[in-house]
Amino acid sequence: MEIVRKFTKYVSLNIFAMIGMSCYILADSYFISVAEGANGLATLNLVLPVYNFIFAIGSMMGLGSATRFTIDKARGDKEAVNYFSNAVVWALLLGGIFMVIGGFFPEKVVAFMGGDGELIDIGTVYTRIFMLFAPAFMLNFIWGAFVRNDGAPTLAMVATLASSFSNILLDYVFMFPMKMGMAGAALATGMSPLISVGICSLHFFGKENQIKFRFCKPSGRKLMESCKLGVSGFVGEMSTGVTTIVFNIIMLHLLGNVGVAAYGVIANLAIVAISIFNGLAQGSQPLFSRYYGESDDRAVRKILKMALVTGFVISLLVLGSIYIFTDFFVVLFNSEHSDRLAEYACEGLRLYFLGLPFAGFNIVGIGYLGAVERAKPAMTAAILRGLVAIVVFALLLSVWFGAKGAWLAFFAAEFITAMVTWMALRTHKIE
Repeated sequence: MEIVRKFTKYVSLNIFAMIGMSCYILADSYFISVAEGANGLATLNLVLPVYNFIFAIGSMMGLGSATRFTIDKARGDKEAVNYFSNAVVWALLLGGIFMVIGGFFPEKVVAFMGGDGELIDIGTVYTRIFMLFAPAFMLNFIWGAFVRNDGAPTLAMVATLASSFSNILLDYVFMFPMKMGMAGAALATGMSPLISVGICSLHFFGKENQIKFRFCKPSGRKLMESCKLGVSGFVGEMSTGVTTIVFNIIMLHLLGNVGVAAYGVIANLAIVAISIFNGLAQGSQPLFSRYYGESDDRAVRKILKMALVTGFVISLLVLGSIYIFTDFFVVLFNSEHSDRLAEYACEGLRLYFLGLPFAGFNIVGIGYLGAVERAKPAMTAAILRGLVAIVVFALLLSVWFGAKGAWLAFFAAEFITAMVTWMALRTHKIE
């Protein structure tokens, strides 16, 4: 019963936190669609992969370093705490590179992502502002992961929800009463991680805190040791960016800017759905790593089975909601009442989300493999899911069956990856 209680606590808190985080992306999309129309939504979707890439690096460092911290701490290693300081230093260094690129070359970033003249004009200011906050996004992942793994999942959830809701509020204030448009949306997004980091920092003053920051020379060895265990977080975030880039190109070719806007509707709803599974995986990860470090195989197996069953049930509930409320979801982002956008988005939602049950299985399975130091199978499945299968199937199926084929690529990619993930779990005697 103790294991069930801990699983319920950690998973529920992290699912709520991840849903809250994804909701501000939905709010961005909704407010931008109202203020800027289909071109604003298309622009947001074009630059979203850059945002995903920044998040991917932060997720890999945060999840990987916190996992290594938890395993080594469970084994009694006094040097475990150094992984936090190392991750923070690297986040500042890598985040600084994105600040320079965004500050000086934002229009080139939008053009590189496929924007034409009109979309470049709209997207330049948005890209410049949110890239200037790149270090904050990375540090947010690190702070949240370590606080959660150090036994304070409730505080991590509160920080994430406070960040998300403040972003939604600031989105509205900056974009409408203050009439800042896309610049306001970017500023609201950039300020939100600062709020989360501030709240998570309260943990450092508590009696139970075991996290310490020490100024240190950045260690590439410690970073690599961490990143091997955090690769699932990296690929998980990157898969969203890669998928968005590929689908943007395909939709521009097949359906034009309206097709990109339609995919924007699908992509934003998919972010919310996938965030639930990410919350499930991230909530389970501290428990996997702790019991694995203590060599309690029975507890590890029990938690994995609970996570897989929970993911399957959630996937069915979300899929049912998508089919029942398809028109409602599309109307939310179709402020111009475009019949073409509605037609494309409705068809896409019903086909794209068929892959959700397999996606849930993959995210939980890959998260488990990374949490118990099975870096190679975790990396193989993660790369197949996020960087190989989705690209191959999107390109092939769109050539053979047009837009319908592109929408079904997500299902095909997740199904194939599920076979690989299942084999990896079986190999490690998890049934």
